[in-house]
Amino acid sequence: MNEKPSESSADSGAASSEEPSRSFRTVSKTLCRFCGAPVQAVFADLGMSPLANSYLPPERANGMEPFYPLRALVCGKCFLVQLEEFETPEQIFSDYAYFSSYSSSWLEHSRRYSELMIERLGLGEDSHVVEIASNDGYLLQFFHERQIPVLGIEPAANVAKVALQKGIPTLVEFFGRETARSLASESAADLLLGNNVLAHVPDLNDFVAGMKILLKAGGVITMEFPHLMSLIDDNQWDTIYHEHFSYFSFLTVGRVFEAHGLRLFDVDELPTHGGSLRIYGCHAEDAEKPETSAARELRERERAAGYEQLDTYLGYGRRVERDKRQILSFLSDLKEQGLRIAGYGAPAKGNTLLNYCGVGRDFIDYTCDLNPHKQGHYLPGSHIPIRSPDALREDKPDIVLILPWNLKDEIVEQLGFIRDWGGRFATRTPELTLLS
Repeated sequence: MNEKPSESSADSGAASSEEPSRSFRTVSKTLCRFCGAPVQAVFADLGMSPLANSYLPPERANGMEPFYPLRALVCGKCFLVQLEEFETPEQIFSDYAYFSSYSSSWLEHSRRYSELMIERLGLGEDSHVVEIASNDGYLLQFFHERQIPVLGIEPAANVAKVALQKGIPTLVEFFGRETARSLASESAADLLLGNNVLAHVPDLNDFVAGMKILLKAGGVITMEFPHLMSLIDDNQWDTIYHEHFSYFSFLTVGRVFEAHGLRLFDVDELPTHGGSLRIYGCHAEDAEKPETSAARELRERERAAGYEQLDTYLGYGRRVERDKRQILSFLSDLKEQGLRIAGYGAPAKGNTLLNYCGVGRDFIDYTCDLNPHKQGHYLPGSHIPIRSPDALREDKPDIVLILPWNLKDEIVEQLGFIRDWGGRFATRTPELTLLS
């Protein structure tokens, strides 16, 4: 079980967990992965689903496939939205199908980030940049090109191999206190970063405590992750899947860092992944980094929106159910018109949508993905085949359903040729609709 932080750090500004009787679904007692309080309130119940990145090779297409409850809970004490843990990180991430470098817009985002950090922090040849969950070296390569020493920490050996081939030093290991202690004497970080990893960590306290150990005095942490406020406001329930153990507001993530001797002093609100935060952290005792107006404003905005009140989180599941009905109605109407639908992309969010809505090859003939590691496989649960994008030119479907809606502009530009035969795009915006 996770280490339990002090009561004062987890409970700051929080409503009491002693809630009156309510007409919402509860589950058997689960302990919050941050503060250790009993968690029973259901934020969203998406039924039973396979692991979102467990793509099936052809030889396993007719075999048994494990399904697990996909249910997001909310802690009434610290307001961390979280999933129960059914599979270990080793099972999920040790051989991973996601390679960051296949998205040109994500590469450009990473390049701009590197330039910003080099200028803002004055990084140079005497600095050290460490990335947790460094994937295929998609980001560290930009620091490496500027002769800034880097180290990647990546648990998926198949993905880390690609980074090593790029000349990016990469440690194949999960990150936490133990790894941080082994690295701290020689590899302490001036900049310690992680993009879309904080949500993937079941032992949240061990992970954040490790960052405290590995960060140099005067150093800076940046973490990027999808913003819970965007998930709720824009109905992004398809970003809920088993590989995402936690969903953060700025208020709650600040408490997590504070519990481990770290302090958030700045934040950027980003458009990536439908709305993300980039948080900036430092040692709590670092007096050289005052809190910015952006950090104060976001904290106040979340508080005013009710993110420290349990009622804010309850009832979201009904919105999800309404969206499911809209999606099925939309796809049914297209099929009743005799139109053929192909998908584009094989993202985790697409698998959540397809499995929750019960959409298979009765609606979507196949999907296409640039990632050759996914091509020739089948989507988990729905068993929709994954092909090369070349299949679209050959097959000429009437509708291309963009599953990674956060990349829709990039994909529409890449696949503009489908309009040559009168093809149209559909995607969630946030309702599923045809694009003009």
